[in-house]
Amino acid sequence: MIVVVDRSSEAAALVREVVAQVSGGASTSEEAVRRVDPDDVASLLHASIADGPAGIVLTSGLGASPGAAVGRVYLTSDAVLDAVDRGEPAILVRLETSPDDVPGMSLAEGVLTARGGLASHAALVARGWGLPCVCGADEIRIGDGHFTVGDVVVAEGDTIAIDGSTGVVTLGDAKIAKAEVPAELWQLLAWADEVAAGRLTVRANADTAEDARSAREAGAVGIGLCRTEHMFLAADRLPIVRAMILAETESAEVEALDRLAEVQREDFVGILEAMDGLPVTVRLLDPPLHEFLPDVEELVVAEARGELDAEGHRLLEAARHWAESNPMIGTRGVRLAHVSPNLYRVQARALFEAVIDRRMAGGDPQVEVMIPLTVSGPELARARRWVEEAAVEVGLGEEPVVGTMIETPRAALVAGELAAHADFFSIGSNDLTQLTFGFSRDDVAGRFLGDYVEHGLLDHDPFDRLDDVAVGELIDLAVQRGRAAVPGLKVGVCGEHAGDPASIRRLFAAGVDYLSCSPARLPVARLAAARAVLDA
Repeated sequence: MIVVVDRSSEAAALVREVVAQVSGGASTSEEAVRRVDPDDVASLLHASIADGPAGIVLTSGLGASPGAAVGRVYLTSDAVLDAVDRGEPAILVRLETSPDDVPGMSLAEGVLTARGGLASHAALVARGWGLPCVCGADEIRIGDGHFTVGDVVVAEGDTIAIDGSTGVVTLGDAKIAKAEVPAELWQLLAWADEVAAGRLTVRANADTAEDARSAREAGAVGIGLCRTEHMFLAADRLPIVRAMILAETESAEVEALDRLAEVQREDFVGILEAMDGLPVTVRLLDPPLHEFLPDVEELVVAEARGELDAEGHRLLEAARHWAESNPMIGTRGVRLAHVSPNLYRVQARALFEAVIDRRMAGGDPQVEVMIPLTVSGPELARARRWVEEAAVEVGLGEEPVVGTMIETPRAALVAGELAAHADFFSIGSNDLTQLTFGFSRDDVAGRFLGDYVEHGLLDHDPFDRLDDVAVGELIDLAVQRGRAAVPGLKVGVCGEHAGDPASIRRLFAAGVDYLSCSPARLPVARLAAARAVLDA
């Protein structure tokens, strides 16, 4: 039996009490920060299923993005769009999501996937948008127009409820209890920021101007991770990316890249305007290109049915070409850029043109460029050179700030070598955890990780809370060796652990300067950062 405990009322009362005591002189702001647990804050921020699960509990998965949603089941992005046009609340249910599903995700009440973990495509996109999401519900079997859980058949159009905090999925209607955030919380968080100031600051992961504005309003002191690939997910952008992938000549590739640069420049201008005067760390393209293509198996089925046109056949050929056995450790990140050097040059040029636009408008853009997945000094040096050349081409007038992500054990071990070519490090703790354990972050949660924790083979899910032994030691080494080579090197963390209170304590002990988390987790991270500083 799944039991849901509602802590929000008690948490709200506690926040009001501690703020009143400080205002009345009976306590100090530091004591107020100590008294409120970050988990209490988390319980205040998101909608939940009123009184716990009301319908038949179908299954449970990972609470991948907090909040609760009720809607009718639809199994494709197009079906969600049609349902929303009819005025129906929809929940997108997929085996796993891809960029093709983004139009439906953007209008759905919530997302449910059978596969995937806390760092899957569905989880990352949903958290960035504040959309309730449950991932890794591996009992789900998706069929034609329905899905099943055991003997229960749920057809498209049936109503379900999902709780992105607990991972519970129920059949039937349910009442949603909206979040009621006490006004006193913002005063408490302002005190927390004062405590942590200069020692551990909190930025946001944000990929759009709207996300950036929301993050700033929620107290972020910058953007620690702007994922440029997320700018390609809109319905009008995906065809341009595919045109680049399908280009058969260099001139066709350059033409597609120039079109991408134009739309990215507009996006960058909006983000820099929203974060005026605060640092914005822009990560150049990271995922493998197959993620921007239709699923190869679906294309093969369509081909067998005679349903592919000329464009479909070209997409199938490209999907086969870019398919890899282990794409997350294949041709992605800086490796992809070394295969296609124009890619990073064009992205950097678009960013620096946006900086110039903002300066001409009287703004104060503060940009940092992040190179993902580097594992050697020469590899990073070459990529940095492309960025520097782009800055000269557009007349930026200064040396760009360029850093790298520490995402592999090798990068942590050779951090001194990387630091010679980096102005900052950002710890990508999702990939670092995946590669340290040899666990696929998209697969293990639904296969064996729960059993491992249940039977004591591991004491927690390392994608949920940082593994403070092995992964923590690699972070220690990255910080120590990086700063030994470059004293005062700035180090941040932009993985999901940057929003987890227990992980934040360990990261602060490692010596990181800032955290960057999903906008929805900012209040929790701000309070946790202050408590980590107080407890040090």
